[in-house]
Amino acid sequence: MPSLALAGQRAAQEPREPREPRPPPPDRQGAHWKNAMGFWLLGLCNNFSYVVMLSAAHDILSHKRASGNQSHVDPDPVPTPHNNSSRFDCNSVSTAAVLLADILPTLVIKLLAPLGLHLLPYSPRVLFSGICAAGSFILVAFSHSVVTSLCGVVLASISSGLGEVTFLSLTAFYPRAVISWWSSGTGGAGLLGALSYLGLTQVGLSPQHTLLSMLGIPALLLASYFLLLTSPGPQDPGGEEEAERAARQPLMSSEAPEAPEWKPDSSPSLSLQEKWTVFKGLQCYIIPLVLVYFAEYFINQGLFELLFFRNTSLSHAQQYRWYQMLYQAGVFASRSSLRCFRIQFTWALALLQCFNLVFLLVDIWLSFLPSIYIVFLIVLYEGLLGGAAYVNTFHNIALETSDEHREFAMATACVSDTLGISLSGLLALPLHDFLCRLS
Repeated sequence: MPSLALAGQRAAQEPREPREPRPPPPDRQGAHWKNAMGFWLLGLCNNFSYVVMLSAAHDILSHKRASGNQSHVDPDPVPTPHNNSSRFDCNSVSTAAVLLADILPTLVIKLLAPLGLHLLPYSPRVLFSGICAAGSFILVAFSHSVVTSLCGVVLASISSGLGEVTFLSLTAFYPRAVISWWSSGTGGAGLLGALSYLGLTQVGLSPQHTLLSMLGIPALLLASYFLLLTSPGPQDPGGEEEAERAARQPLMSSEAPEAPEWKPDSSPSLSLQEKWTVFKGLQCYIIPLVLVYFAEYFINQGLFELLFFRNTSLSHAQQYRWYQMLYQAGVFASRSSLRCFRIQFTWALALLQCFNLVFLLVDIWLSFLPSIYIVFLIVLYEGLLGGAAYVNTFHNIALETSDEHREFAMATACVSDTLGISLSGLLALPLHDFLCRLS
């Protein structure tokens, strides 16, 4: 026996050759790519209607109806001022009004979600979300008034908010890599949504037909969920992420089961004490994300309309659409960057975004920027910061929560961006009125 012990000690002291990582079996590899593509498409489809409504915000409020166009939007309106007493070309109502219609229903859904939304099965939620998205395109396309258009925007908000809570919670039952794919898809929605609205109206397609052509997106959302995603099994996050997770301080000190077998619609219920403990641990991520989204949407829906350059060939409506498209391009790039670099301290992103807000607000007051192309670069940079804050926040939460708390943590944390956006819309409305009164 002693000789066996000595032999074991010598064997333990000898350096071991690193093992070659074994490739996953073909069936698991196929399931991995189906889930990755499924969550990418879900992110794309879920945020698409929300983005399109924000891109059309200036047009919705202008509410110009061209004869024979059967639309409330003029694809290339003549840039005549709405307020002759102001040095800005202002709509009578700020585009923040569309932002609020597009975000307040989402805020209500996200605030109520941690209280009991998990009791409703996933499939009816996804189906309802798809129906609301389709209804938003139809209602705005055939609208004859701003009020009716805003009702369509509300439907888009309900679809996006319910979908985001649902799909982020659903990631708890899949490998953590799907969070990166979901985030990339939401970034793709921003770019594709803004670019499609800009491009189709720019080439002369009527906005009514532009919106109706987007009805395939809700159908793709339902197909991605019901036909593409595989049935979730035991979690297998992968060696690299598991090692990173082990090196980080968890939000909860309790240990999770080694191989959870939870399924969607059968997740364990947490006590109020557990929920409060998880919520307190999330504050270091929720607060920076609130600040990031407050600053960037204050810029997007409060300042974009006022960043009007008269010395360009672009009309006011075209300038606004280009701002939205470049912002979404930055968001798409950074939300797809998780495999290239990761950011743990998201406070830095919040501070940089707040600096962008102050800088552009000073420019609106003093008009010192000589060219719209400088603003284009700032808007692109703004989108990069916002997308990076989103994807890194949820990736960090996934790493630092135990398996049984992850579904609740994801559903709770997703309220932070919506809260920041809502606050920015409420403050942007009086700011718009104040600045538009300036001579």
